[in-house]
Amino acid sequence: MNSSSRIARSDWRSGLNIVFSRVKPWLNCGRCPEAAPYLSRSQTTAAVPAPGAEDGEKPRLRAIDLARKVRQEGAKPPTEEPPVSGQQKIVTELKRFSLQLQNVHPNVLAKHLHRSVLYQDKHVVVINKPYGVPVREASGVTSISSVLPVLSKMLDGMKIRSESQLLPCLGLDKETPGALLLARSEEALEHILNLHRNNQVQRKYWAITVGVPVPSEGVIDIPVIERQVTGSQPHYKMALSPLFRMNDAGDGVSKVRAHRQAQSAVSKYRVLDSSNGCSLVELQPLTGVKHQMRVHMAFALTCPILGDHKYSHWTKLAPQKLPERVLGKLGLEQSKIRYLPLHVLARHLTLPGTSQADISVSCPLPKYFTQTLKRLQLTIPDEKDHE
Repeated sequence: MNSSSRIARSDWRSGLNIVFSRVKPWLNCGRCPEAAPYLSRSQTTAAVPAPGAEDGEKPRLRAIDLARKVRQEGAKPPTEEPPVSGQQKIVTELKRFSLQLQNVHPNVLAKHLHRSVLYQDKHVVVINKPYGVPVREASGVTSISSVLPVLSKMLDGMKIRSESQLLPCLGLDKETPGALLLARSEEALEHILNLHRNNQVQRKYWAITVGVPVPSEGVIDIPVIERQVTGSQPHYKMALSPLFRMNDAGDGVSKVRAHRQAQSAVSKYRVLDSSNGCSLVELQPLTGVKHQMRVHMAFALTCPILGDHKYSHWTKLAPQKLPERVLGKLGLEQSKIRYLPLHVLARHLTLPGTSQADISVSCPLPKYFTQTLKRLQLTIPDEKDHE
């Protein structure tokens, strides 16, 4: 072999070593064994091991495995933050229940109301209105009014030619559960409205307040007006429009002119029990102004109703700020307080009957209301205390 042949063979081997050094890292990536460089392309493809077949090597992820994993993760229900306490669990359940009632089929809500009838005769019906369901028509949600035709038929035994009807007499706020009065005819409705105008319909509410009213019993006679609150979140609220204000010297009051748009609002109240900086208060509105009890408690007595996020502040829209002591008793965190419901209940309803006996109806306490009373160590008074 001549020198030129040896040089050519050396150059060929050098080139092969260079090519092999560049290919070797790719061959060691787990796609094939290290002996693969000496195999043909078809042999290399056939020698690819099954996923996980080689000890110590991470199995390769196939497209079908990736697709299956994505489907499994998409099918998992979204994880919810666990409630911080039993009270928070009740609040969450109440919110879910009220949303369900607002979106159920009208027949389902009518059946629920049929089971919650507190009193009925040929003139009136009293039902236990659930929390979070509006009385009047509301866009996108099921209201009490929208299911009254179905409820009327249920009360008449589902008669095909039933001509009876149910008409709301004295409404309740969406967030206020309790005794709701319905008339069974236009004549009965007009009669009840006349009784109400003459203060012959007695409605008593129970409310849990943050703070203890002083004095413990009295009458709040301060007109209420709707005002616009300016700022970063402009909105409207009901507010006090007093006829007397403190004079500049601070030693007396002076009368001011009544605002034309202010409405006379009168509320009786008495403290039934107090503990841990909160109170169970009985409220009796003598007028029917929008939100008058909430405004009187929050701004006249500075004892807002527990869960009243609208009237616990004047200048802003924000969740109610609770003292640390109250938060501890309720087992809640301030960051979760926006879910706390308004703690006011239409507890008692009394009106003159067609005979000599008056119609008197008491509404049972909702579960969340009773639980809050227990945690705050507020005692439920005997029924004789309401006479």
